[in-house]
Amino acid sequence: PLPTQGSLLHLDTLRAAFPRALAPRGTALLSWAPGCPRAPAGWPLPTLYCTPAEAGTLPSRAAALRVQLLFALRERALRVLEAGLAAELHDALAALRTGWPGLAQDLALGRLSPQLGLPEGARGRLQALLAPDATRAAQLRAECTHGFEGIVQRLWPQLEVVVVGTAHGAEWLYCDALRHADCKGLPIYCPFYRAAGALLGVNLWPEEPAPRFLLCPDWAFCEFLPCPAEEEPPTALLDELWEGREYQLVLTARPGEYRCRTGEVLRVAGFHKQCPVVEPVRRESQVLSVRGESIPEERFCQSLCRAVGMWPGARLVDYICVESALLGAASGACAPHYEVFVQLQGLRDLSEGQRYKLDHCLQEDFPIYKSFRFKGSIGPLRLHLVGPGAFARLREALGSPVPMPRVLREERLLQLIQSTVIS
Repeated sequence: PLPTQGSLLHLDTLRAAFPRALAPRGTALLSWAPGCPRAPAGWPLPTLYCTPAEAGTLPSRAAALRVQLLFALRERALRVLEAGLAAELHDALAALRTGWPGLAQDLALGRLSPQLGLPEGARGRLQALLAPDATRAAQLRAECTHGFEGIVQRLWPQLEVVVVGTAHGAEWLYCDALRHADCKGLPIYCPFYRAAGALLGVNLWPEEPAPRFLLCPDWAFCEFLPCPAEEEPPTALLDELWEGREYQLVLTARPGEYRCRTGEVLRVAGFHKQCPVVEPVRRESQVLSVRGESIPEERFCQSLCRAVGMWPGARLVDYICVESALLGAASGACAPHYEVFVQLQGLRDLSEGQRYKLDHCLQEDFPIYKSFRFKGSIGPLRLHLVGPGAFARLREALGSPVPMPRVLREERLLQLIQSTVIS
């Protein structure tokens, strides 16, 4: 749970930057938290949200987001669109793109689609909150007929800000996609920084595109190890950090809990009233290493984005990378290598030359990878395209409302993503 101070800081920051953001029933929430109703603001705020809390707790992630989207569409005067993850907002808007005729019909009839497979008790309670609205259904049809660029602001003309629970790490791919398409023209605000289940900081600068967080000294006990690590590095406390340096976070979330390295690496961006302001950089645990080369996930992502930039018309939606040992015999008889699964927009297939661009970028960006490739101890990278919706299904199978790892190590999830390969 969030400290009360965190919730108050978030709401006060939101109100100061966007004075009408806290209007009653002016916020729509798109977030899946199975069996655990919660509001990212920290406590139930029934007067703030127009989406019923029960909708977010449904057993199916896809059904939960669609039902929340339906309730959001009923309110033309929304001020804030809020999601637990940027990926959840992206998936809900993807459902709007493909299913807007059905959503318009549900709005006009004031009903929940029978295809959602909702538990009967939940269906009855949610259905009781709906009423027919033919006018709003007609508005939805008119806007969707004209395309989906900037659709969020066209559907909700009074919308001021999009709030997402997580906007760093690989989630920035979704934030970037939203900024340039569906949410064009709207600021995206990530209010909180969490690690290992604990709240550590709050973002006091909602209109800035890159999130940075004020670390609050009494929310958890934090220590910091300098990066790169020394042989026996002394830990630093909040008042001993240096601006511009990177540190690995060591956390004791509550009195009596274990002290642990979280794997989170932070960069000190400055100070606010003597408290450090940090930017999340990477997670040390998310690395690729088939021969000990240890390529960090965020740097692999940079190489992948550079390669995608060489494929005319392509935009990266999402990706995961797998070490070939997880595939067993399915990876073939060649040397250990990376298996990369990507979802693209604007490109249906890749030539062999285009596929090699990623391997070439990795060799340019990581000399140790190039050395292993030259020796033949690491085989050529294999790139697979997956179909639309593949990563949404993967997130549902993950069964947890947390960001999905982009270095995949679970065999059950690997089998699911393999089933979506189109080339």
